[in-house]
Amino acid sequence: MLAGEMYDPMDAILTQARKRAQRLCGQYNRLDPERVAERRAALTELFDSFGERSEVVAPFQCDYGCHIRVGMGTFLNFGCIVLDCAWITIGDRVMIGPSVQIYGAAHPVEADRRATGIEFARPVTIGDDVWIGGGAILCPGVTIGSGTTIGAGSVVRRDIPPNVVVAGDPCRLIRRLEATPTPVA
Repeated sequence: MLAGEMYDPMDAILTQARKRAQRLCGQYNRLDPERVAERRAALTELFDSFGERSEVVAPFQCDYGCHIRVGMGTFLNFGCIVLDCAWITIGDRVMIGPSVQIYGAAHPVEADRRATGIEFARPVTIGDDVWIGGGAILCPGVTIGSGTTIGAGSVVRRDIPPNVVVAGDPCRLIRRLEATPTPVA
């Protein structure tokens, strides 16, 4: 699966891993926001890595969790969904708006192959200092360059270079930005 090869999502090991993620997401989503240490511990258990000063606002859902890497000072707002059948890497100081969907999972376009239930996955990489507006969808295999802003409701189907503003469906270049130095944390 992580190698990008076709796989059966109903495999017993993958099914157990998804149930684990569902259980951990459910526990996380029910935690009182004031219980900061417990919330952080739950995300640290769920994700491959979870950077300092990062925050995820409930509700949050993912497929496996263990294929998600979140950098430092990153914020995911309400209702984010991450299909982490491939590595999902989110950089430092990333702001992700409400209801953003990040898809690593993909399916064959041919109906007869899709009917077999097999699927494949492609990693999604988000650079540092990215802002993703609410309701945006990041499709399998995309890389978002550092310093980029993605408009609300955009559908990102291709790689986005660093330091640009993009928006739309499909996502298009709106303007280029001056590169700015990374802030000191």
